Amino acid sequence: MKKFDTKVQYLKYKVLREVASLAFRDKLLEGVTDIPKTIIPGTQPTMRCCVYKELAILSERVKIAMGGEKRNPNIIEVIDIACDECPVGGYEVTDACRGCIAHRCEDVCKRGVITFDHDQRAYINKSKCVECGLCAKVCPYSAILSNKRPCENACKVKAISMAETKVAQIDNDKCISCGACGYQCPFGAIMDKSFILNVIDLIKKSENNTKYKLYAVVAPSISSQFTYARLGQVISGIKELGFFHVVEAALGADIVANAEAKELAEKGFLISSCCPAFVDYIEKQFPNLVSKMSHNLSPMATIAKYIKETTPDAKIVFIGPCTAKKTEFQKASVNPYIDSVITFEELQALFDGKDLDITTLKDDVLDNASYYGRIFARSGGLADAIAQGLKENNINDFEYNPISCNGIEESKIALLKASKGVLNANFIEGMVCIGGCIGGAGCLTHGKKNSSEVDKYGMEAYEKTIADAISVLK
Repeated sequence: MKKFDTKVQYLKYKVLREVASLAFRDKLLEGVTDIPKTIIPGTQPTMRCCVYKELAILSERVKIAMGGEKRNPNIIEVIDIACDECPVGGYEVTDACRGCIAHRCEDVCKRGVITFDHDQRAYINKSKCVECGLCAKVCPYSAILSNKRPCENACKVKAISMAETKVAQIDNDKCISCGACGYQCPFGAIMDKSFILNVIDLIKKSENNTKYKLYAVVAPSISSQFTYARLGQVISGIKELGFFHVVEAALGADIVANAEAKELAEKGFLISSCCPAFVDYIEKQFPNLVSKMSHNLSPMATIAKYIKETTPDAKIVFIGPCTAKKTEFQKASVNPYIDSVITFEELQALFDGKDLDITTLKDDVLDNASYYGRIFARSGGLADAIAQGLKENNINDFEYNPISCNGIEESKIALLKASKGVLNANFIEGMVCIGGCIGGAGCLTHGKKNSSEVDKYGMEAYEKTIADAISVLK
């Protein structure tokens, strides 16, 4: 059965699974050094020049699976020794160059970095090139191409560059922890730190100590994951791991939709605060718009806050598709409510690390949220929920004009316009991942089908209004 999109994801999962297995059996200390050899049982290399390098890289993967470099505040880390198979990058002249006599590329280059051989074929002096791209734009044969690394192409906030050693490096002042670079790296040289050991520790202590109850708050995008089992079996599996109760983050989304609808009507213009990577992007690139963001916590933090206030002995783990949530929960405004965060990839590792076959379990039920809270998981869902929130609060005299930004590039355009006062909208829904949360880096699978699965999941609660959902909290 296919659980992952790529073999890189599968390799990452195997490391997480072995770490989880050892931790559940209290054998982590003596067994952790053997994990690379467990994953590569033979002496033949798998993807690298030799088995010794592959084992060394796997050792680094194990370290990140156990929490990574503590001195690095970023939850996204580069495995230096795994990052050595990409081309240097930059603009290069391809074989499509016909050696024409127009030499438009030479004329447009202001730094004189283009020269020609005896056949009039162009060459670029990489040591002088500033990668402006003008030569590529004017070439009539499209013979000059930008050969950027996959991680650089994936990072839309330009947080990744090459160090002098030609290894990828991340600028923490620009990085928004979305994890797109890690998902796109074909060598798995970029990974997100895991808090899986923290979660296992919480599970063990909750089983051996009656002082607190362990809650799982699950993102609505879970409905598009674990396609080999039914959603009800996944919920049962989470409880089998040792969680006392499973709550929908979508219920937090209902609370947020209701509150943000009122906030929008009061202020006249609002930027959503639901996507942590989007919030981080605004704080780092558009600080003048921070005051325009909603003051509400994210759905994850909102429902967790309610649980902690009504159940003081609760410990809460968020399970979702988002690597940026691992950064969000460490913020002072959120940390009191969330005790740890794992992704769907890591949840799968927990299931298998505990030898739990969820396909054999009976179905449990999630019945907290409304349709509108559940569709927060896909692009456009938040904007639809705000419209419903305005309607249910009888705010009929407010002219609602939202814009839903699907991905960081659309978000950038909308935020630029908003900062200049020329945006033709009064509510910005920003989702950094393409498709919304269903495209998060911590998903098992990514694709258009995920959106329809979320809508199908939402329709199961279609008769429930936002007010119905949040009424149980009063």
